[in-house]
Amino acid sequence: MALSLPLSDIAVTTLALTLAGAFGLLFGKLQVRKIGLGIGGVLFSGILVGHLASGAGIEFDDAVMHFVRELGLILFVYTIGIQVGPSFFSSFAKSGLKFNLAAIAIVLGGVAVTLAIWGITDLPLPVLVGVMSGAVTNTPGLGAAQQVLGDAGFPASEVANSGMGYAMAYPFGILGILTAMFVIRALFRIVVADEEAAYKAETKSGEEALPSMNVEVMNANLDGLRLGDVPDLFDQGVVASRMKKAGELVVPTRDVIVHVGDCLHLVGPKDKLLAMKLILGREIDAALTTKGTKLTWSRLVVTKERVLGKSLRELAFLEGHGVTVSRISRAGVEIPAQASSSLAFGDIITVVGAQADIDAVASQLGNENARLQEVQFPALFFGIALGVLLGSIPLAVPGLPAPLKLGLAGGPLMAAILLGRLGHWGPFTWYMPPAANHALREFGIVLFLAVVGIVAGDRFFDTLLHGDGLLWMGYGILITILPLLVVGVVARMFGKFNYLSLCGVLAGAMTDPPALAFAVAMSPTGAASVAYVSVYPLVMFLRILVPQVLVLVLAGIGAGAF
Repeated sequence: MALSLPLSDIAVTTLALTLAGAFGLLFGKLQVRKIGLGIGGVLFSGILVGHLASGAGIEFDDAVMHFVRELGLILFVYTIGIQVGPSFFSSFAKSGLKFNLAAIAIVLGGVAVTLAIWGITDLPLPVLVGVMSGAVTNTPGLGAAQQVLGDAGFPASEVANSGMGYAMAYPFGILGILTAMFVIRALFRIVVADEEAAYKAETKSGEEALPSMNVEVMNANLDGLRLGDVPDLFDQGVVASRMKKAGELVVPTRDVIVHVGDCLHLVGPKDKLLAMKLILGREIDAALTTKGTKLTWSRLVVTKERVLGKSLRELAFLEGHGVTVSRISRAGVEIPAQASSSLAFGDIITVVGAQADIDAVASQLGNENARLQEVQFPALFFGIALGVLLGSIPLAVPGLPAPLKLGLAGGPLMAAILLGRLGHWGPFTWYMPPAANHALREFGIVLFLAVVGIVAGDRFFDTLLHGDGLLWMGYGILITILPLLVVGVVARMFGKFNYLSLCGVLAGAMTDPPALAFAVAMSPTGAASVAYVSVYPLVMFLRILVPQVLVLVLAGIGAGAF
């Protein structure tokens, strides 16, 4: 006697999505020589589920699948924005600018190859943008493309073809990055050990994020002045965290009087430390340690709402308790502790002073580590709402047949970057624990990829085996490999990029974590990770925006708008 379960449509849809997610994640963990599909395994698991469901005569509600897909995309891009927001604008500083220029060139190179394919072939526009997104392994770009395709009037069946194009190009999207790394390494006969030594020499990897210097006061013009009146000290990026007077270590608050022979432990950017040394006197080797004195140092976490957004100048209780702030660490980046520096939730500040004074300051700042594990849900929902509204604003661009919108991919991403940078406003705090951020991001992308795979599954194998699937795969290979090789060779030959950093740029320009993992495995210096993080925020934004512009421009050309 056969057993049948009376499943509702919602139950069937839920089963399909969860099975695609479960088996897809397991499939993505399979690796061959440390190379695997990663989260992309969900896409192919979804294709299989969709194929089997089609063979069994099961149909899914288009409206439900569309909603789940967009919700997953919103969660994914929003959590990315919150993560990169604090460091987004600072990523353009110093070498980050060079890295980002190279990454932009790779993005534009992919667009150029895509346009060449459009001009030479009769590839349908939905398939073209799907192949482009798969070739650069960028899922949010596919989501943005699918949304603007729908807005441009393409039928749902044609929009689904973009998912098939994505799936055809995705596997070599990963392999292509690794191929480019190998080709550049062989072409320039690169020795990884030499690149490691060069990177360490350039960055002085063993040095703290903010350098320090011990200086003896030799300038007689400063004798008798308050520390707060010493030019460029405290408010220009250099902080005195410890001071030795007559053999005794004291807290160097602004009101302490300076005398010739006093020694200061200074913290700040290297160039400003050198300038400060010229003002004060001479550098000395003597260590100004708190060991064996009544002073100590501690790292405190900012968790109390009333100090958020306040500058160190406004927080008079710090110096009122006889402590000094030497460093502020935000999102893993150390920044100078200036009087104008404002505090954000989750900041870790290094303070120096007597233990009783540090304890009093800790209570004022919060220093509640448990709060760092709490998800600020009001801010999460409010931020997503702002992102959806921002993405819905039409932007009239001359020459385009329709207004450009950031959409449900670009809107939440841009809102999250700005809010993550802002950190705090009114009752909202835009901070998300790393574990929670990762969980929501993975949940969102699994939902999105599962839907894309299921919707494309009923025709995928027929297109691959009997249609143009292999041809689409070839187009994807061109979009992947040509920009990477051209920019990689130019960056190495003329830009003098360190190979390890270049590998990070290549992986970041394709927003591809598996490729980053491969690059990181080559060297423990962290060069690849630094470069990847430097280019990732801007590249992610461009990868979401570019497919929308392409669809609007090419759809207008196809319709004879120009």
